Amino acid sequence: MSRPHEFRVLDSETVYRGRVISLRRDTVAMPGGGSSIREVVEHPGAVAVVAIDDDENVVLLCQYRHPVGRRLWELPAGLRDADGEPPVETAKRELAEEALLAAARWSLLTTTYSSPGFSTEHVLIYLAEELTDVERPEGFAVEHEEADMTLERVPLQDAVQRVFDGDIRNSSAVIGLLAAARVRSHAPRPRPLDAT
Repeated sequence: MSRPHEFRVLDSETVYRGRVISLRRDTVAMPGGGSSIREVVEHPGAVAVVAIDDDENVVLLCQYRHPVGRRLWELPAGLRDADGEPPVETAKRELAEEALLAAARWSLLTTTYSSPGFSTEHVLIYLAEELTDVERPEGFAVEHEEADMTLERVPLQDAVQRVFDGDIRNSSAVIGLLAAARVRSHAPRPRPLDAT
């Protein structure tokens, strides 16, 4: 039996460093010899929140996304860009900032790599239940695309149908809504909050 190949990085060069992402070019040792160039988008990671109220409605946001040139239905979500902040705390902050909500009960639904062929982005998707209204956190200013964002509460099953109708295409929303519907109907065991 052959041993698994070690995909060693032989060389790495930063090509671009931006406000949110960076691009690096790695030279990687390949099985059977030789090497190959891999371009990697470094991303700080993100969280998304499936917030479900007592009437089984899920909170959806409609926000303009410039790379695809359209408004997308999404979950409350955001970057893990606060140094040292645990992911669940980022999720709580994003839910308050974007939806003016807090939740008494939190579960980790799932985690996903958005585009592992070229990006390090790792998204943790949480289920938030027992919702209450809160004020927007102090110091948070609504600006840019968020100033045009709309919020809607939709029955969870309707939101799931909107995934299959092609109305909801944001990957975190698709994964989160389907996972939440599965949890609600078949009660699989969610992971602990501190899982990654």
